[in-house]
Amino acid sequence: MPVILTRKRLEAVGVSAPRKQLATEVARKSAPVIGGVKKFHRFRPGTVALREIRKYQKSTELLIRKLLFQRLVREIAQDFKTDLRFQSNVVAALQEVSEAYLVGLF
Repeated sequence: MPVILTRKRLEAVGVSAPRKQLATEVARKSAPVIGGVKKFHRFRPGTVALREIRKYQKSTELLIRKLLFQRLVREIAQDFKTDLRFQSNVVAALQEVSEAYLVGLF
């Protein structure tokens, strides 16, 4: 009666059996690399987003341009009363508060 050698029996004895290779692995190993073009590295979905969230929550610099935010404030204030004037530190405080709110929101 012939002895059937399985992977488990061979490993129990201490002999490693050759592993079967998938067709894709064989094709990848046998295909010559033409031109040496390196494959572009991509992160998994969400990895970069989480990294950006950590970066912006850690930082303190303003994310919206000052002049653009000032124009927006003046445009919104125009709806309530015309000929309003703003001190520069008031616009800066408004921008700081609104950006902190938006970063916390997302």
